[in-house]
Amino acid sequence: MNIMQPSDSFTFHNGQSPLLVSIPHDGRKLITGMSSQMTEEALTLPDTDWYVNNLYVFSQKLEASVISADYSRYVIDLNRSSDDLNLYKDQKSTGLCPLKTFINKNIYLSSCQIDANEISDRIGSYWTPYHEKIKTVLNQKKAKFGYALLWDAHSIKTSVPGLFDGKLPDLNIGTNSGASCPSEIEEAVIKIASDSTYSTVSNQRFKGGFITRHYGMPQNRIYAIQLEIAQSCYMNESLLTYNNELATQLMSTLKIMLKTFMIAAKKYNKSLS
Repeated sequence: MNIMQPSDSFTFHNGQSPLLVSIPHDGRKLITGMSSQMTEEALTLPDTDWYVNNLYVFSQKLEASVISADYSRYVIDLNRSSDDLNLYKDQKSTGLCPLKTFINKNIYLSSCQIDANEISDRIGSYWTPYHEKIKTVLNQKKAKFGYALLWDAHSIKTSVPGLFDGKLPDLNIGTNSGASCPSEIEEAVIKIASDSTYSTVSNQRFKGGFITRHYGMPQNRIYAIQLEIAQSCYMNESLLTYNNELATQLMSTLKIMLKTFMIAAKKYNKSLS
């Protein structure tokens, strides 16, 4: 039986396939007292991965497990390491408990500080439960199937001058330059994306964040891919509204990509036996 299990920090759907979909940045909740300390602009949560939960609702029919954060990345960024190491050399990072938005605006009023104790509390309350669940689910799937799959689902504004130049391609696939997923699997997924109507790149600006890099261990038969989607593919970025027609079209491609991920991984794992 598939059961939706809410927790204090995330929502989890238990599926029966080898695949886990992680959605770390579509959460909107703020912790008690936080909103009164934030700027008016930050309260709109501009750096949210808007509607990614909506885009991947089909994955439950593929028997994927799904874990999605309930709290905003402004509370804590689940796709960063708990020691807050920079993921991308010589590129801007907003940090584990961000103080600035992607466009370098203050998240908090000038009088607000986040001290080490507060950061530690946020790690214990929100970061650790999410990552412990990922680890547990992947280990369970590997024990059951002999391998496990992780798809880390993201989206971002098509243009964010503080993070990258120009406009982002539609589909940005990341495997930490191949370290988190065997090339045979990665190439099968890339081909589906490249054959679609969407512009596609792999391992360029978005190579995969902490989740992809940390859990993707091909040597341990855990294969991980991150997909960063340009939000213009499925929504009105200025109004922050979901476009059902665009989203439905995109979901068709995403569904084939996830199916291909599962089929290619099963074939690859069988070849290792």
